[in-house]
Amino acid sequence: MCGIAGFLQRPGDLRPHEAAAVASRMADAVAHRGPDAAGVWIDEAVGIALGHRRLAIVDLSPAGGQPMQSPCGRYVLAYNGEIYNHLDLRAELESEGGHFDWRGHSDTEILLAALRHWGVETALRKLNGMFAFALWDRSLRTLCLARDRLGEKPLYYGRSGASFLFGSELKSLATHPHWQGELDREALTLYLRHSCVPAPRSIYRGISKLPPAHYLMVGANGQADGAPRAYWSLPEGSEPQETTSRDPTDATEQLDALLRDAVGRRMVADVPVGTFLSGGVDSSTVTALMQAQSSRRVKSFSIGFASSAYDEAPFARAVADHLGTDHTELVVTPQEALAVIPQLPAIWDEPFADSSQIATFLVSRLAREQVKVSLSGDGGDELFCGYNRYTRGYQVWRQLQALPAPFRATVVHALSAVPDTLADRAAQLLRRSPGPLLSDRLAKLAAVLAPGTPEGYYLQAVSTWADPSAVVLGGNEPGTIASRPEEWPHNSDLRETLSYLDTLTYLPDDILTKVDRASMAVGLEARVPLLDHRVVEFARALPMGLKYRDGRGKWLLRQVLHRYVPPALIDRPKTGFAVPIDEWLRGPLRSWTEGLLDERRLRDEGVFDPRPLRIMWEQHLSGRRRWHHQLWSVLMFQAWKDATSAGRLAPGEVLGAA
Repeated sequence: MCGIAGFLQRPGDLRPHEAAAVASRMADAVAHRGPDAAGVWIDEAVGIALGHRRLAIVDLSPAGGQPMQSPCGRYVLAYNGEIYNHLDLRAELESEGGHFDWRGHSDTEILLAALRHWGVETALRKLNGMFAFALWDRSLRTLCLARDRLGEKPLYYGRSGASFLFGSELKSLATHPHWQGELDREALTLYLRHSCVPAPRSIYRGISKLPPAHYLMVGANGQADGAPRAYWSLPEGSEPQETTSRDPTDATEQLDALLRDAVGRRMVADVPVGTFLSGGVDSSTVTALMQAQSSRRVKSFSIGFASSAYDEAPFARAVADHLGTDHTELVVTPQEALAVIPQLPAIWDEPFADSSQIATFLVSRLAREQVKVSLSGDGGDELFCGYNRYTRGYQVWRQLQALPAPFRATVVHALSAVPDTLADRAAQLLRRSPGPLLSDRLAKLAAVLAPGTPEGYYLQAVSTWADPSAVVLGGNEPGTIASRPEEWPHNSDLRETLSYLDTLTYLPDDILTKVDRASMAVGLEARVPLLDHRVVEFARALPMGLKYRDGRGKWLLRQVLHRYVPPALIDRPKTGFAVPIDEWLRGPLRSWTEGLLDERRLRDEGVFDPRPLRIMWEQHLSGRRRWHHQLWSVLMFQAWKDATSAGRLAPGEVLGAA
C-alpha cells in the first residue's frame, strides 16, 4: 500500500531539478500513505514525472522500491495497492516461457512484468487485488492510469493550467505550481445529496476520479485518448453461472470455500496482520475465517463509546471470546472522539460527511499500534442484501404503492408530523435495549415512501439532502445513475437493482473512501476480502431467496458464519458504526457550529443560502427536529473550505468563485 503522484507537461516548463522537486513535493503530500520510503522518476525530455511513497508490506527490501523500471527499460510503474494472486501470476508468466530476471518477490515487480508481457487490458483482467497505478511507456510515450474493479484504491486526475496531474489524493495535485483548484458547484450539490462527492466528479472543476474497473490512456501532450475504458463490469444480478449452486447447502459450502480463499490471500504479508471486529455479520465472518486459518491468535480490534446507544463493543468482545482472538478494545470518551474532528478535512482531502468516519479513524489508529495490515468486513451489505432499504423499507414502500395516492400522502404527512422528541421518548418506553433514534427512522421512512416510482424511492433512500440545489447558490445538480433509471439493469426484483446501484456508487464513493482515508492516514493497510471479485461475481449470481429469507438479509452469509459463531452472538438488529453527532451539535460542538453557520459569514462567502441553514440549525437546537445529517454535511464542507483556504490542505483562493 502506497501513495502515488505525478504529472505530464510541456518539456522545458520546469528544469530537471525543479521537476524532481515538484514530483517529490507531490509524493510527500501523501507521505502518510507510505511512510517507509520515497522515490521519484523523471524524463525531462518528455515532461513526465512519477512520484511514490512506500508502505512496505510484501518484500520489505529495496527490491520492492518504486517507481520501478522494467529490466528492458521501456516501462516505469508507480503503484498503490496489493495484488493477492501475484504468486500465481508469476508462475503463469514463467510457464509461458518469458525471460524474467526477478530481483525480489514483491507484487510490484510481478505486476510490472504482467503489464509488459500481456499488455494492459489482458493483465488487468487477470489481477485479483486492490490497486491504482500509473504506467509510463517510454517507447510509445503514453501514460496509463488504472484502478481496481470495486474502487478500493483512489486515483484522481485532470488538467490544471498547462499540466496533466494525477495522484492518490487531491492534496498531491494541489502542490503542483500549475494547480488552480476551482470549486465545482455542481459537484457540491451532489456532495450534499450523498454526503460524498460521487465519481467521476471531484470537488474541483476539471479534476476527476478514475471510475472503478477502468483505465485511461494519456498521450505525451497530456491529452487523454478518449474516455476511461472499462476492463470489467459488475454483473447485474441473478445471472446463471455453472459454478454457482442454487441449493442452499451447496451454495453455503461454495461461499465458505470462496471466502476462506479470499481471506487467506489477504493474510499474506511480511508484516503483522489483524482485523477490525465490530461484532456484526460481516466483520465476524472475516475474523472467524482468519482465525480458522491461523496457527496464532488473530489480533482483533474494536472501539466502544460511553453512550450505550452507539456502543457495539460488547458484541465484538463476545465474538472475540468465542473465536479466541487476541482482542483489543478501546472505549472512546466524547472528548477523544471530538478531538478528531479538526483533522477530518486533512484526512479526507475533499468534503466528506459520513460521520462514521470518526469511528473508522479511531479504530484504524488503535490497530496501527500493533499491526500494519488490518482486514475489514465492508461489502457484505451491498452484496448480500443487508441494508434496510432493500428489505423492510422496500417491503413497506411496495405495500403502500397499492394504496390510493391521497391515503398514501396522509400516511407520509402523519409520519412527518411526529415531533422528534415524542418519537424518541416513546421508543425508549417500548424497548429495553437502545438503538437508532426512532425520529431519524420516521423521517427517513416518510421521505422514501413519498415517491411513487422505484427511482424516486432509491434516490430518496440514498439522499442526505432532498433538494441540494435549493441551498447551493448557483448550483445545478447534475444527474447520476441514481436518477437515471434508463441506465439501471432490468431485474424482476427491485432489491437486486438497488444492491447493484449501491455497489457501483455508495460502496466506492462513501464506504471504501472512508476506510481508505481513515486507515492510510495512520499508515495502516486495510484489506477487504468480501470484495474479492470472485466473491462479488458469486454473490451477484445468487437468487434473492438465498440472500433474503425469513424477513432478513445476508441469509447465505449468515449460514457460513453460523459454522463458526453461534447465531445467538450475531442475530440482532443492525446498528451501524455511528457517533452521536446530533447530541454533540447541541453540546460540545455548538460554538464551532455557530461559527461555521454564521449568517454574515455565509452571505459573504456566497456558497450557501443562509436562510434554510439557519432555520434548520434553530430547529435542531430547540429539539423540534433533528437535522444533524444535513447540518453535518454543510459543516464538513465549511471546515474543509477553511482548512483549504488557510493553506493547510492546498491553495484555495478561488474556492468562493462562482
